[in-house]
Amino acid sequence: MSRGSGEYAFKAVKSAGNTSIGVRGKDSDCVVTQKKVPDKLLDQTSVTHLFSITKYLGLLATGITADARTLVQQARNEAAEYRFRYGYEMPVDVLSKWIADKSQVYTQHASMRPLGVVSMVLGIDDEYGPQLYKCDPAGHYFGYKAASAGLKDQEAINFLEKRMKNDPSFTYAETVQTAISALQSVLQEDFKATEIEVGVVQMDNPEFRVLSTEEVDEHLTSISERD
Repeated sequence: MSRGSGEYAFKAVKSAGNTSIGVRGKDSDCVVTQKKVPDKLLDQTSVTHLFSITKYLGLLATGITADARTLVQQARNEAAEYRFRYGYEMPVDVLSKWIADKSQVYTQHASMRPLGVVSMVLGIDDEYGPQLYKCDPAGHYFGYKAASAGLKDQEAINFLEKRMKNDPSFTYAETVQTAISALQSVLQEDFKATEIEVGVVQMDNPEFRVLSTEEVDEHLTSISERD
């Protein structure tokens, strides 16, 4: 990878201004990010960083939204092709490897700009349970217990390392609330339910879904009562 192109891709992720968090629990995964609407006239419902790749695989994109949409569309096509070819859903690690490989190829050619997106992929694996992967513009991909991307990722990692130090077995509610708490702590503000996006998968309900404003509000109330 030419040094300049790679650095620009990573800088582009941070310059988007969002911070994203992912947490893996014993029976669920949760990802959360800020829902920033850059223009007051924009319809909030048309702005999102959470995408379903298949019914069971979700992706949280941090960085340049236009790049994310291109990547998501290609990933959906690949996942559909995989299901057609093999007769079962694409596993989380296979999708993550495909995204990482595609990103890495973009770094090899001067004529191709690396995608300015860090992707967190979540889903339930039939064998291993909840899985959370992070893929970056250089083509790295790893499975995580908790992960962060974007503007204040290092501060978020410091927070998450303390929370995950003893390898806790978080319930679904604890998983969601740990992810939201990490974002609140890093940005040092209390959110309204409309200001964040939360995506989850659970072992007893493996379909990827985005929590409603009411559900987010319940978790925010639980966090404030606990604190």
